[in-house]
Amino acid sequence: MSLLQPYFQQCASAAFSISFPSHSFYVSVSKRTFISCCSSQSQTALVDAPIDSKIAERDDIRLGLPSKGRMAADTLDLLKDCQLSVKQVNPRQYVAEIPQLSNLEVWFQRPKDIVRKLLSGDLDLGIVGLDTVSEYGQGNEDLIIVHDTLEYGDCRLSLAIPKYGIFENINSLRELAEMPQWTVEKPLRVATGFTYLGPKFMKEHGLKHVIFSTADGALEAAPAMGIADAILDLVSSGTTLRENNLKEIEGGVVLESQAVLVASRKALIQRKGALDITHEILERFEAHLRALGQFTVTANMRGGSAEEVAERVLSQPSLAGLQGPTVCPVFCKRDGKVTADYYAIVICVPKKALYKSVQQLRAIGGSGVLISPLTYIFDEETPRWRELLSKLGI
Repeated sequence: MSLLQPYFQQCASAAFSISFPSHSFYVSVSKRTFISCCSSQSQTALVDAPIDSKIAERDDIRLGLPSKGRMAADTLDLLKDCQLSVKQVNPRQYVAEIPQLSNLEVWFQRPKDIVRKLLSGDLDLGIVGLDTVSEYGQGNEDLIIVHDTLEYGDCRLSLAIPKYGIFENINSLRELAEMPQWTVEKPLRVATGFTYLGPKFMKEHGLKHVIFSTADGALEAAPAMGIADAILDLVSSGTTLRENNLKEIEGGVVLESQAVLVASRKALIQRKGALDITHEILERFEAHLRALGQFTVTANMRGGSAEEVAERVLSQPSLAGLQGPTVCPVFCKRDGKVTADYYAIVICVPKKALYKSVQQLRAIGGSGVLISPLTYIFDEETPRWRELLSKLGI
């Protein structure tokens, strides 16, 4: 349910206004919702539904996950890769568990409801897109981004206009704003589902004569149907825009987004065990994501000493590894005596430099090269954990 729905039900034909300095956004409540942005000299009162930030009395810690779509599948895959598989007895149930994390409940929700329930205290942690956090969190300080790059769900919230007609030679936000067509009587019409980020972006970039409309279904059809001049929507590859004769413009990207781990500040501080579980999830995520695309390369190399072998390895830029090569003797028995004519070299190499590294190892005397993918790389302490503690004032 929308946060403003109870207010809408009481005032079915009413309107309210939200003010920023020198700009007002007008929302009319009807079957279609319009938000307009125009210059204003007077200050108007803010009307908004209060958000209950009280944390409910409960012992369990709740993690909200997307219930449907690609984001839901990718989130479950990430957790599985981190040895945190979600156990759901019945796929129709909205509650599940992660056996490795005791006292944690998993709740499957719509992404926007995850953000709302973090703010209301019904959830403690959540995984959603940054665009969802930004749109429905609206800058609320109780929301803390614990991990901002989970490496999936990449997209951007971008303004797009037609390639034809009056927009044919318009290629930037500045040029769009300077078009003489936009007046108080005839503002730029933008179709979007982002009724917080959209007006905020336009206000920050000085576009005064703009009206926003919310529309169901594919927004790409709105300009062709004549119900909007532009759209503000999430874009991944841009193929859908191009197929509908739309184009993005320079300066028109509102937000770069991907999946993030977000938490309630109050929950992390007040709820027993919430910070410990967050620490473990964060460490597992960090270790797994850092290991993506990394390989362990092991090779044998003849040498007089470990130092001599290390010197040869470090002479090649791509063989430095994370902190330097590990060099240790390889013992063998020859003529009844144990000797160490060879040394084992162990380094960590990114996938894109793998073959080049193998070539360089061979060039300096390496042989018997073994390669295996890495699963985790644990640091002494993840920097994001220190950042989180700093945000919490701990």
